[in-house]
Formats: sequence, structure tokens, C-alpha cells
Amino acid sequence: MKGVLLAGIFLLVAVFQVGAQSRLSGVGDGTGTLSGLLTTADGKPAGGVTVTLKGVNKTTLTDDDGRFSFRRLAPGNYDVEISYVGYEPIDQTVSVESGKPVRLSLQLKVSEQQLDQVTVTNGYNKFNKKETDDIARLPLKNMENPQVYSVVTKEIMKEQLITDYNSVFRSIPGAGVPIVYNQGRSALYSRGFVTENLVRNSVSGFVYTNIDPANLERLEAIKGPSGTLFNSSMISFGGLFNRVTKHPFDSWRGEIGYSGGSNDLNRLTVDINQPLNNDKTALMRVNGALHTEQSFQDAGFTRSYMIAPSFVYKANDKLSFLLDVEATSFNATSPVRFAPSTTGKIHDVRNLGIGYKRSFGNNTLDYTTRQVNIFGQINYQLSSQWKLQTLYTRTFSTTRGYVNQLIGKTDSTLSQQSQKEDFPYYGTNIQQNIVGDFFVGRLRNRLVAGVDIYNQKSEWTNTTVNMPAINFRHPGAGYNNFNSTKVDSAAARSAWVNYRTNQSTFGAYFSDVLNLTEKLNVMVSLRADRFDNKGTYYPGADSTAGSYTQNALSPKLGAVYQLVKDKVSLFGNYMNGFANVNGTDFNGGTFRPQQANQWEGGVKFDVLRHKVSATFSYYDIRVKNVARDDLAHPGYSIQDGTQLSRGFEGEVIANPFAGFNIVAGYTYNDSKYTQANKSVQGLRPATAGPASLANLWMSYRIVGGKAKGLGFGFGGNYGSASFQTNTASFAFTIPSYTVLDATVFYDQPSYRIGVKVDNLTNAQYWSYRLAPQNPTRVTANITFRF
Repeated sequence: MKGVLLAGIFLLVAVFQVGAQSRLSGVGDGTGTLSGLLTTADGKPAGGVTVTLKGVNKTTLTDDDGRFSFRRLAPGNYDVEISYVGYEPIDQTVSVESGKPVRLSLQLKVSEQQLDQVTVTNGYNKFNKKETDDIARLPLKNMENPQVYSVVTKEIMKEQLITDYNSVFRSIPGAGVPIVYNQGRSALYSRGFVTENLVRNSVSGFVYTNIDPANLERLEAIKGPSGTLFNSSMISFGGLFNRVTKHPFDSWRGEIGYSGGSNDLNRLTVDINQPLNNDKTALMRVNGALHTEQSFQDAGFTRSYMIAPSFVYKANDKLSFLLDVEATSFNATSPVRFAPSTTGKIHDVRNLGIGYKRSFGNNTLDYTTRQVNIFGQINYQLSSQWKLQTLYTRTFSTTRGYVNQLIGKTDSTLSQQSQKEDFPYYGTNIQQNIVGDFFVGRLRNRLVAGVDIYNQKSEWTNTTVNMPAINFRHPGAGYNNFNSTKVDSAAARSAWVNYRTNQSTFGAYFSDVLNLTEKLNVMVSLRADRFDNKGTYYPGADSTAGSYTQNALSPKLGAVYQLVKDKVSLFGNYMNGFANVNGTDFNGGTFRPQQANQWEGGVKFDVLRHKVSATFSYYDIRVKNVARDDLAHPGYSIQDGTQLSRGFEGEVIANPFAGFNIVAGYTYNDSKYTQANKSVQGLRPATAGPASLANLWMSYRIVGGKAKGLGFGFGGNYGSASFQTNTASFAFTIPSYTVLDATVFYDQPSYRIGVKVDNLTNAQYWSYRLAPQNPTRVTANITFRF
């Protein structure tokens, strides 16, 4: 799979080079050329719009810069037609002469934001949408940014018929198989570190529950220890995942969709956008979803609903307000979690003989999670160079019910465990930024500076019940004893635990991008944090334990040199992240935060008029201040441990010809403990995931003729073997996997029909927690737009 992806990348480049030469070869052959620029009413490029020369059956599409061209045209008059659903068509006659290029400048009566909301049957590079202000918190293009990141667009999500949040990550290089925790929340991999989903719209989105993708505009995977601009509690040393939600725009639009499929899937989604007044200064958008689905195993289900209203109010040309709300409820059973016996002789999940479709659970052992996410934003344009941005988030999430796991006792027996809990979380984040784009002399500066206040509280009430061991190969009647009646009876006789936590972070930061020349820019950033953990309060004993404070500085440096302006960039960065460490050493001293320092270098491409976008980089992350056992003082720790994580990442997004789109990625990660306890010294952490990961998605959509809008997609994911446990005394292996998917769809301006088959070969593969993943699954969708 790796070789196929790399060979495909080089083949694509060769094809583009040959194609570019052939397109230019028509000069001087008695023909003419016609080219043009299409913009929106607000002066922005209109990408992906169909341009037709009537009567000669020639059609093309504008690229991301709004440009289009026709070559080798015989001299004569041509009718140029530009049509876009819901807007006034453009029809203009032009005269083409031999050897004299004709250039047009045309404008659609539609804003950029409206244009982005309409799904059309076109063939431009629709997966290449990397221009976002979220990554650097500045108006910085990908080719100017020294950081590596990936963006999963809504176009990919629609084409892949995404019905659950974790499936979005298939198109992110290095993400791997999702790790789903007991409350339904999830994490994935980034550069050898487990990375949770805790960031929403670039600030705290801390919820310990499932996430529904119905209001997801795009998903941004920001790579590397990004502690400078993001709260350390929200990220890992490998990076972060930022989910960007849908916001209102200034025209009426609606969409309703239904998906049905394997495992009794029934999913209804709605997306309604509506201006609230005639001058379109008050806007509202509402997204919602109803979802029910059974597990492919003998027990297990998910039943959920979500409502997500969003409001925008434009007080004047300088001041605007945004209020964004998510409210969800999930009723589900715990995902399978299996910890094998570390004293057995079996070291591979395939050799256990445990039934792939056995859940070892019961539908009465379910839980209910609820969340309310409130996001507010105020933007005030101080001048043409400066603006103020105020961000506010308030999150609440809670889990109530049973969360379960399976604990291996021997190579053939396991014990079922259930934790009955009531577990609410509360989070508050306030952030104030000032953003500037100004010149000092002839040097351009783009600056963001801000302060960040974050608080998180939780309350936990729970008890744990362990059932008698059963033979998991031949469980017999004991298989059905794991149910709510049995667990409730045992829980009534068990000890309950109740405690509360309260912790805060106070941060200040700045980041400045300085253009030394037109092609060379440097980035200098720094963050200072004060972490205050109030400790864990136990109401029964009226006591608090584990309180501490820590301070941390997190710098970031970067440089970009554009070998070819806006097309080829060399970049390098130094980035830092940190994680707070609780506890004390033998002498009573508190620990310092763990620090991760990354050096990275690479190259970015955006060539052939945005038809090929690619990033290749090598990184080296070294973690210090890791706490490990103090052998001289049993029961205590010392803080001198180190860890190394380094590797290669590559991503290619290509549009070889109209209608054909490709996104491909490959990552290799070498991770190990360089100074640690003897049990793991020199070994790869089990939490680092597979060393090699690859992803590929190819799609073709017919862009002209009677079959216009018909499309096909094919792709898959590969992961090398990894570990559930990896110590000197015991290692347990998760095998490599290759999963292939395919889709067929018919996309029209007013409706879309699609069918997707996931896991075509019915491959068996597992997550880090040894949860079996879905076998072959079929999903059908119909969506109406109005």
C-alpha cells in the first residue's frame, strides 16, 4: 500500500508535467486562446464554476483563483455562458482571432460565503481548501505558514457519506483507527501521541461525550506541539484536531437528508439557513440530527439527537456578534474495551479465539450522555490594520449509567467489569485577541496577541462491579449474567467513590509573522502559562489532596522561503508544547511541566494553478521531564525521563483533470522511550500506534453531458502492526490492516443520491483498545436542497 501511494504521487507529477507541455504546444498553429477571471460580488475569486462555449461543446471550470481558459480555438465568434444554480447566468459573445489572446473579467452576483454553501456538480480541486485563519490565528496562507496541517473539507465528508464523527479522520494522514472511550468520546494519533478531540472553533470544546458531525464545516488537523497558541490542556505533543462548525450566511438555503443502511442505521439531518431581517444584518442557521444504529455485534446500540442553532448579528460595518450552540443527547452502550492477560502465552489478538461479533455485554447496561456547548465571538474592526476579537465558550457534558470493560484473566477467560457512574464536566474559556496587519518601514507584520483564561470542573460519583470470570471461547450460560439487574444488585453492596476537581489556566501569548522580503518570512511566538490545580476534594472526608501550581513558557519559531512565489515553499519550525504533571518527589518537591520540543523541515507545493497541493516534512520531537519510578524510594517518582518521536509525513491533494480528485497521505513514525523505567526502556510506546499509516481517496465526477453529476469514489486506509501492550516482560500485538471503501453518487443542484460500501473485503481489524471494527457496511443517502 505504501509503495502504491508513493508511486502514484510521482506518476501524478509526471502526468501533470506532460499535460502542461501539451497544453502550451498550440502556440503559433493558427488558433487563438480565450481566458478569464470570474469573481463574486465582493471581489473574491469564484472557484469551481462551470464555463461553457455554446455550440462547440467545450466546457471548463474555474480554478480556486476564479480563472478559466480555452486553448486552440479556431478564429470566430463564441458565446460564453456561465451558469450557477440560483443566480443570474452570464452570457457574453466574444471574438477570437489567430494568435491574439482574449481575456475576460466577469462577476457573479453572489458573495463568497454564499458560493461556498452551494454544492454543485463541478470538477475543480474541491479537496484543496487549506486557506484558513485558524492555524496561525492570522490571515496566513498555507504557502506562508511554517506549520504542517491537514483539512478535511465538507466535500470529502459528503462524498464519503459520513454518518459518525470518527469516520471523518480517514482522510487525515497519520490519524489511524479511532480510540473510543467508555463515554463515547474519542481520540486518534498524531505523530506518535494519542490526541483527543477537545478543540472547537479554535478554543476549548471540552466535552467527555460523543460528537455528532451534522454541524461540522471542516476538520483541521494541526500537527506538532502547538502549546503557543492553544491551551495545553486541549492538545497533545503531536498536535490537535480543531472542529470548525457551520455558521450563518446572508441568503436562504435549506437541506434535509436521510441515510439508512447496515446495522439498522437510520439517520435524519437538517440544515436551514435564514436571514432574519431585510437588510441581512441578523442571520440564523440551524443544524440538527436524529440517529439510531445497532452494533454489528450481538449487543450494542446508539440512539441520539442533536440541535445546533447559530446566530450572527452585524451591528455595523465594524462590529459583529456570533452565538453558536450545540445541544446533544446520546443513549448508547459502551464500546468494547479488552485488556488481555499479561501472564498468558498468547501475544496476538488474532490468536485469542475470542468471537469478533461477541460483545460480552447487554443492552440493559447502557449510558446516557448530554452536552451543551455555547460559543460566542465578538469582532470589532478598529481600523484597516487592527481588529479586536473576543471569544467565549461554556461547556457542559455529563455521563450517567454504565461504562464497561473486559479484563483478561488467562488466555481463555475474562471478567466483565461495569462502572456505574454519574460524571458531569464543566468548562469555561475566555479569550481576548488583538490582530494586526501593518508595516514597519517596508516590513510587513502580521501579529496576534492575547490573553486566555480557562477553567475546568468535574464531579464524579461511581462504583465498580466485577463479575465472575467466564471462558470467552465457550462462555455458556454465564454470558447472559452481565446485565443491569446483576450489576445493580452488586453495586448496592459496593463502596461508592465521590470527588470533585477544579483547575484553571491563565495564559498570555503573541505571534508575529515578519516579511523580510517578498519571498522570505519568519515567525516568532511565545506563550506564558500559569496552571492552578485546586486538587481533588473528597466530600466524605472533607479533605483535598493533590493541589499544586505550575508555570510554563512555550516558544515557537518558524521560517518560510518561497522558491517560487505562491507555488513552492521551503519551511522549517521549532515548536514547543507542555503538559502539567501532578504529584511530588521523595523530598516533597513538586514536578515541572513536561516539555516537548519539535524541529521540523520540509517543502510545500501549490502548482499547476492549484491542481496539485502537497506537503512533505520530517520532524523530530523530544520530550523531557517525564516522571518515572524512583528505584531508590519505592512509591515515589523522579522527573528525568525522556522520549523521542520522529518521522516523515506526506500529503498530496490533486486534480489531474476536470472531475477527478485525489487526496493521499503517508506517515512514518519512530517513537521510543530514551530514558525510562527498565520495563519500557528503548521500546516503542503502545500508545504511539502503528509506525506506518497511509490513506487514499480518489473520486471522479462527470462534469458535462447527460450524465453530468454522476460520480464514483474509491479509497482506503492502511496501518502497520502496533501494540496494545509493549513492555520488556509482555508485548501484545495488533495486526496490520488494509481497509478499502467505494461509493457511487448522483449529484444535482437540488438533490443528491449516494451509496457507499465501507470495508469492501470484510477485513477484521482492531483499535488500540482491542475493539473490533465494523465489517462490510452499506450506507445509502438521499439529500434534498432547497
